Amino acid sequence: MTKITAAITAVGGYVPQFVMTNKMLEELVETNDEWITTRTGIKERRVLKKEEGEGTSYLAIKAAQDLMKKKGLDAAEIDLVIVATATPDSMVASTAAFVASEIGAVNAFAYDLLAACSSFLFGMSAVAGHIETGRYKKVLLIGADKMSSIIDYTDRTTCIIFGDGAGAVLFEPNNEGLGLQDEYLRADGRGRKFLGMEGGGSIMPATIESVQNRKHFIFQEGKTVFKFAVSNMADVAAKIMTRNNLTEKDVNWLVPHQANKRIIDATAKRMGIDDSKVMMNIQRYGNTTSATLPLLLFDYEEQLKKGDNLVFAAFGGGFTWGSIYLKWAYN
Repeated sequence: MTKITAAITAVGGYVPQFVMTNKMLEELVETNDEWITTRTGIKERRVLKKEEGEGTSYLAIKAAQDLMKKKGLDAAEIDLVIVATATPDSMVASTAAFVASEIGAVNAFAYDLLAACSSFLFGMSAVAGHIETGRYKKVLLIGADKMSSIIDYTDRTTCIIFGDGAGAVLFEPNNEGLGLQDEYLRADGRGRKFLGMEGGGSIMPATIESVQNRKHFIFQEGKTVFKFAVSNMADVAAKIMTRNNLTEKDVNWLVPHQANKRIIDATAKRMGIDDSKVMMNIQRYGNTTSATLPLLLFDYEEQLKKGDNLVFAAFGGGFTWGSIYLKWAYN
């Protein structure tokens, strides 16, 4: 019996209209374009303004609609919708359920998946599990985040990095040996003291004091996070290559989380991958958290060829990190 694998068959994406440049940030915090560009590789990022739309669901719906229009997909055919996000619309009601209803996926069940910047990567693993059972034929995985909703624009350690956006991919069963081949996923909960958000959860519900003390914005200990991200992203990407007997010549594309250009460069160097094989759009979008990986596929889709070997790598708060090896399924 031929093994069923989960293959990507369509991609969609969306970024907000408002462009926040490094020059604009110079007016908000003590920084400058050269400093930001040199240390992160970011030149601008997108921010969702209320006059355009509200919430992460708005971004996710737009990305899903883009995919369905390009694919000619009837939403009623979708079996499952997963929204990978660190910024759900609200704490209780599922963002994915709302997105599914709004796009017309009336026959789908839906759930959110939260693993910080690794959310989409972990979502790929979840999708593969659903499809490989043979019970699900069309699964929509959306990575979406409205990071501007949890960013303190007086904190230069975070406000220069993050942006808003969404990317969507459709997974379907494949019998040609294409799609998701292998995964190496990890987590270390001790990392949450270095990158996270103290307020808003069950440990620190919202109070006047928590709001006044700015506990509902994300924080990070930059040097520690950078050190962990560099070593771990590079390590898992190298491991996935070794485990699958892949040389640098076998890898067509590195699809790395867009947190910092120096982290991306270090990962590529460890893998022995030439810069021409590294997907990168951090200069235009910044770190869109759960949306970085699908937005890369959205931007590079026309350059991808059936059978291409893609290595995904990500690192996120928590800490969470990992790598996935996938064979591209269409031209």
